[in-house]
Amino acid sequence: MLTQPLLDKLDHLKLAGMREGLREQMENPAFRSLAFDERLGLLLDREWALRQNRKQTRRMRMARFREQAVVEDLDFSASRGLDRSQVLALTQEDWIRRRLNVIVTGPTGAGKTYLACALGQAACRNGFSVRYFQISKLLQKLVFARADGSWPKFLETLARTQLLIIDDWLRNPLGESQTPDLLEVIEDRYGRTSTLLATQIPVADWHDRLGNASLSDAVMDRLIHNAYRLELQGESMRKRRSPLTHSGLQDVSC
Repeated sequence: MLTQPLLDKLDHLKLAGMREGLREQMENPAFRSLAFDERLGLLLDREWALRQNRKQTRRMRMARFREQAVVEDLDFSASRGLDRSQVLALTQEDWIRRRLNVIVTGPTGAGKTYLACALGQAACRNGFSVRYFQISKLLQKLVFARADGSWPKFLETLARTQLLIIDDWLRNPLGESQTPDLLEVIEDRYGRTSTLLATQIPVADWHDRLGNASLSDAVMDRLIHNAYRLELQGESMRKRRSPLTHSGLQDVSC
């Protein structure tokens, strides 16, 4: 078979990885000494890797992380209060397969968003679908979904997402109409998928901030009893990384 028609057929079949692998084998004499099954195995590996990379890129794009964070760059110094073994365990797939939750708490600037995004990115690498929202934007999208008729579809999308990250959880108290919407999202996901909450609000204060006394218990019951908890400590990471901090000018007043 002529080379170009073969490459064209691989293009037509959307086997871009095999196409590039075959071109490489044709141009590199070192491959000629390999048996047929070895060369075919290399082509299949090339196609598999390309498709896996595309899927991961698509998952990362759909997640819309606020920060491009990776677990390898986390600060595990004692002052931050992070248990390295617990965090590394959460980079594996077991807790998501078991449909458990994670709650990340800590003061402003402690790195909660970074940690949440790092765990989300690890989930993407493990093949799970992930969506990241700040709670204000999630509530806004729920309002818009009710208004434009896309409510059922949006709820189903959230319910199918294997890891939903909600950042700035309850930073502002919810209104009476917001709690039922949030409960519906959580109810659809309960026992089916995992949720990660990042917040500066202690769990003990959630009940008063949920805005609807009759539904607060239902929301909390579905979130906290099957959740790992990570509590960050220490001063603001933004302050520590600020150029002014290192220049010694941070306390200069105007």
